[in-house]
Amino acid sequence: VQLVESGGGLVQAGGSLRLSCAASGLTFNNYAMGWFRQAPGKEREVVAAISWGGGNTYAADSVKSRFTISRDNAKNTVYLQMTSLKPEDTAVYYCAADRRGSYYSTQADSYDYWGQGTQVTVSS
Repeated sequence: VQLVESGGGLVQAGGSLRLSCAASGLTFNNYAMGWFRQAPGKEREVVAAISWGGGNTYAADSVKSRFTISRDNAKNTVYLQMTSLKPEDTAVYYCAADRRGSYYSTQADSYDYWGQGTQVTVSS
């Protein structure tokens, strides 16, 4: 199984980025997917999650109304659209796959597979 994130980078505060996570080696539409992030010196935290069909989604309070998770099962890809970025959004962002896909989980230890992460840096 491989999860490969892309789309990270350096952006000014108020800007936007779209992260992508391409999955292979698994039956993607059987998995719930999540986006997590980890800033230096902080614990990994959930950002957003989505069920296997996309009908149920979650966004953390800190990003609600700014970040949107979506998925394209035909492309085996999950996305995180990030708008109105803030310096406090700076972190390594990881996507993860949970085989119990009918509903999302917000707990990192529920996820079975992880990507290598992509850096997002928001300058003030």
